[in-house]
Amino acid sequence: MLNQRSFRSPHCATGRVSSSGSNSRPQLPHSSESMFLWAGRKATDGRSEHRSIYQNIREYDVLDRKKTETALRAGEDRAILLGLSMVVLSVMMYFVLGITILRAYSDRVWTDETSCTVVNSTIVCDVSCSYSCGAECRRSSRYPCLQVFVSLNSSGKVMRLLHDEETQDGDPECFYIPKCHKDYAATHAVVQNISERLRSQRTVTCFVDPTDRTDSAILTQIYGRVAVFHSLFWPTCTLIGGTIIIAMVKLTQYLSIMCERVSRAKR
Repeated sequence: MLNQRSFRSPHCATGRVSSSGSNSRPQLPHSSESMFLWAGRKATDGRSEHRSIYQNIREYDVLDRKKTETALRAGEDRAILLGLSMVVLSVMMYFVLGITILRAYSDRVWTDETSCTVVNSTIVCDVSCSYSCGAECRRSSRYPCLQVFVSLNSSGKVMRLLHDEETQDGDPECFYIPKCHKDYAATHAVVQNISERLRSQRTVTCFVDPTDRTDSAILTQIYGRVAVFHSLFWPTCTLIGGTIIIAMVKLTQYLSIMCERVSRAKR
């Protein structure tokens, strides 16, 4: 009996040891908890890394948007400056033309256009003139004076014919005042050619004074309707172009502000 007890006691002891061994097995949940924490930390690190990438992309987008807005503002400022410069230039051109061409057009005397018949075209004399030969050098020369008389087909009145309005102010006795040159022979050849052409044409279109304040007619008008149209056409185009540029820039700015307000309202 003693031997059996002694034999069983170790078995019971062994059973206790095994039970104690079974109590040591619950350490496994501790390892799974550490694995869960490690996996959670890894997921958190992944999320933070993803968030940092998203923040970097967003910062890049904000920087690109700011650069684009800065470039657009600079372009808009330059466009407005260009438009204002065009408007100011057109106003200055209007002012200059108003005191030159438009004033001469309003003060012109030869306004009626009629048909004239050349009665006489001859070189009568030589007129003294001076030309420039340097900075402070003037030399004398001469040019032939061509006198032309015409008869008005409407009334039969004989009048002196001049080339244009400036001839009346320069030398009203001569039809054409050539530029003074050193070579008198070349100037004489030019005037002689004009005289022969007038003789060959016989009938020309001329402009007369309807009030009969002058006893002369002119062949061409410097300050006519065509000259006024061409002098006012380009300033008008410049003014319209500058106004359109400024209006387009302002319209673009207004539309961009409206689009930004709509996008903010949708958010």
